[in-house]
Amino acid sequence: MNTLKNGIALLAIALFASACDTKTNEKTEAAADSVVLHEAAPADLNSDQSALLKTILGPAEQNPAGVVLRGIAFGDAVAKVKATETFEMFEEAPDHLGYTSETAQLETIDVQYFLTPEKKVNKITIDVYLNSPEATKQLWNASKQYFSEAYSSPKEETKKITWNNKTIRVDMEDVSEGKDYGLKFQFFPVDKNVLAAK
Repeated sequence: MNTLKNGIALLAIALFASACDTKTNEKTEAAADSVVLHEAAPADLNSDQSALLKTILGPAEQNPAGVVLRGIAFGDAVAKVKATETFEMFEEAPDHLGYTSETAQLETIDVQYFLTPEKKVNKITIDVYLNSPEATKQLWNASKQYFSEAYSSPKEETKKITWNNKTIRVDMEDVSEGKDYGLKFQFFPVDKNVLAAK
């Protein structure tokens, strides 16, 4: 009888040891199957943000006095927007036109021209989708410098900057959230008579 008890005890110990070993092996196998993390993405993931800002604004020769950006001024008719804008149109609605462009690094620039009932530009928004927080910070700094030189000192908040002059208000906002990075620019006429004059 003692031999039988000893045999059962040894069998129970062997099963317990085997179960512990199986769990240890599962953990080891799981660790071996997990993804190995490498360094962050290479530097060529992001565009030169100063060059990207120039792309957003449009060529300097397109932007004489009175022009907001990309050759378009407040009060311009739909026909002028369609003739001037070089990005690809992705949306045409009664109250706005939407255009888009993608960089070699797969960053996206979306421009929307909002229209009055008379089909004249009365607001412009630009959404820039970027690849990293570094790119967002670089474009933020390049834009801050550019607009501060063009429109004087801004009003700054945590993730938003506003510039005002006699004819235009520019808002720039960091809209990054989670792994989605980017900036939003909005251009508004300060003087509503500008729209009526054209």
